[in-house]
Amino acid sequence: MKRIFSFFMLLTFVVVMYGQREVTKFLGIPVDGYKQDMIRKLKEKGFTYDSAHDCFNGEFNGSRVNVYVVTNNNKVWRIALVDANMTDETNIKIRYNILYQQFCNNKKYVPSSFNQQLSDSENVSYEMTVNKKRYEAAFYQQNLATGTRETTDNDVLDYFKRTVWFTIKEFYGEYYISMFYDNEYNKANGEDL
Repeated sequence: MKRIFSFFMLLTFVVVMYGQREVTKFLGIPVDGYKQDMIRKLKEKGFTYDSAHDCFNGEFNGSRVNVYVVTNNNKVWRIALVDANMTDETNIKIRYNILYQQFCNNKKYVPSSFNQQLSDSENVSYEMTVNKKRYEAAFYQQNLATGTRETTDNDVLDYFKRTVWFTIKEFYGEYYISMFYDNEYNKANGEDL
């Protein structure tokens, strides 16, 4: 009887340990759970709440940002970071390329296949205004338990559920970066239709 009980305890442990899904993390915080819990954790990280705009203010990766907690049925599915200060076209290309290189050089991320840096000759203003071009780069967070770029079949499927991406936005001739840490497990998938 003890052996049967021990076997079921071991089986339960294995299911709990390996049945849990890996989710995107922002500053070590899982992008998951309820909004109130995320709010508490962001405050613990030093972000201050701005009730007028329902966001947090603080510094991230050397830049002042506004942080938004985005939910689906009160479950967190996205952390959105928006530069607090806008800049000109030259500086946004530099900022974009620096972010791109930082992600490429960070072992926690795998780049998606369509990413590219911006050339010095890229006319961002023209391309965005006339050709409606979008400038964005996407990366997939590694299984943070291993911290390596080695993958298993499950990791490949999970990559697409742990997306971090950023894009250039324009507002009256000035530019800023918006960055998103997504947990695709909590994203709306038509269940409310």
